[in-house]
Amino acid sequence: MESMIQAFAQVPAPAPAGGSGAMQLFPFALMFAVLAFMLLSARSQKKREQRERDDMHARLGKNDRVLTVGGIIGTVMAVKDNEVVLKVDETTNTKMTFLKTAIQRVLDEPAASTEKR
Repeated sequence: MESMIQAFAQVPAPAPAGGSGAMQLFPFALMFAVLAFMLLSARSQKKREQRERDDMHARLGKNDRVLTVGGIIGTVMAVKDNEVVLKVDETTNTKMTFLKTAIQRVLDEPAASTEKR
C-alpha cells in the first residue's frame, strides 16, 4: 500500500513553458480587442438611430399619421419648434399637443409609400 502512495507522489515536474511572454498575453489582448469592437459598434449604432430619429422629426409634416410613445395614433395638424399638434379623434375633432420627441414613428407616408411600390 505504501509503495502505491509513493508511486502517486512521484509526479513528474511540469515541462517549462516554451512560449514567450507575448504569447501569454495574446488571449488578453484578443479579449480586449473584441470588447473594444463591441463597445464601438454599439456606440455607432446608437448614433445612427439618433440621427434617423432626428431626421424623422425634421420631416414631420401636416397630415402625416404618427404613433406616439404612449400608443396614441393621430394625424399631424401643425408642427412648431419642439411641439406637434395631433388630431386624435375625427368625430369630436379632438386635438392634443405633444413634444416632437414623443413621436415614435410615422405610420404611413403617402408620397414615399406610393413611390416604393
